[in-house]
Amino acid sequence: MRDDPAVIARARQGDHEAMAALVAEHSSAILTVAWRMLGDRAAAEDVAQETFLAAFRALPGFRGEARFSTWLYRIAVNRCRDVLRARAHRREIAADAPGEDGDSSVEPVGTSPEHRTPEQVLLDRQQASQVADALVRLQPIYREAFVLRHVEGLSYEEMSEVLGVDGGTLRMRVYKARKELSHELAALAVR
Repeated sequence: MRDDPAVIARARQGDHEAMAALVAEHSSAILTVAWRMLGDRAAAEDVAQETFLAAFRALPGFRGEARFSTWLYRIAVNRCRDVLRARAHRREIAADAPGEDGDSSVEPVGTSPEHRTPEQVLLDRQQASQVADALVRLQPIYREAFVLRHVEGLSYEEMSEVLGVDGGTLRMRVYKARKELSHELAALAVR
């Protein structure tokens, strides 16, 4: 059903079943992007919900010039940027207030727990947590590029549509994100 024009057209006309189908189809991807960008599961869930609310309010104006999923990613990324700006602003105002801890308990994607030993499960969780923590420490422009490219698998052309940035700049941001992540994770391996 991915980006099915008939479902989108029905949703534009106010069909609640079509809207529910679009949420079911895209909610996991939007939640993943938000969670990876924010590093906080609760904030990511809020952003995902806000993304769909904003999308359905704006749906009558959706012209189909971009894929529906790309349009949703753009809304989600913009909402994440708002949250990150608000966090930075709060930190500036209350520099000695406790930081945002976020939920870094990560389930490795695509693994089958029933085929692993408890030690493997623990090691996988620790490694996934370290990667998630390192990802959250990236500058937001590098994090969003890395997440869209390597977590969501978007092409540079799709990323350009979502972020409004040219492909060459995005390639550099992804490169810098990989470089920073590899340095951080290498430092953890030495410890």
